[in-house]
Amino acid sequence: MGFIKGILGSIKATIASGFILAILISVFLWESTGGFNLLELTVWLHVIVGITWIGLLYYFNFVQVPAMGEALADEGGPGPAAIGKYVAPRALLWFRMSAALTWLTGVSALESTGVGIVNAFTLSSPVIGVGAWLGTIMLFNVWVLIWPNQKKILGMVEATADEIAAAKVTASMASRTNVLLSVPLLLSMTAFAHGNLI
Repeated sequence: MGFIKGILGSIKATIASGFILAILISVFLWESTGGFNLLELTVWLHVIVGITWIGLLYYFNFVQVPAMGEALADEGGPGPAAIGKYVAPRALLWFRMSAALTWLTGVSALESTGVGIVNAFTLSSPVIGVGAWLGTIMLFNVWVLIWPNQKKILGMVEATADEIAAAKVTASMASRTNVLLSVPLLLSMTAFAHGNLI
């Protein structure tokens, strides 16, 4: 019981153990399926970081932003300071990094599958190409629109009250755009992975 508690008592130990377990399962399966496959590893990593990215996108839009709005409106409550100071910066770091890694592993998977980056982005392979374009637009929104404006909102960079108000609108609209695009993005990714069946 102490061993399990040691693993589950730390998020770093938990995630490391998850990767070790996945590798052990893979090694066992590789023996029965003919060996290591770089494509499968690339796609697996793409899925893991993609889940992290989209999960955080949904967390921000469905949980954190509404909660911060309620906290601001609650005159007798604790206010949104703890979320803004401790939660949001850490979540935004994971959000940005998982967005970048999702895009990079996705591009790598395009090459590994034989689709090719050029074929995807010129829509020669339309299902995955649409997904590649949607993911690229979403990555742009994260790094060019959401993150610079969140730094103003959270007080990480100096901004006037008017700049903060404008930043809230820009970050919110870019984030909501990503929620909107995530639905057809996930459809195109799963359709491609499962024989283009839509």
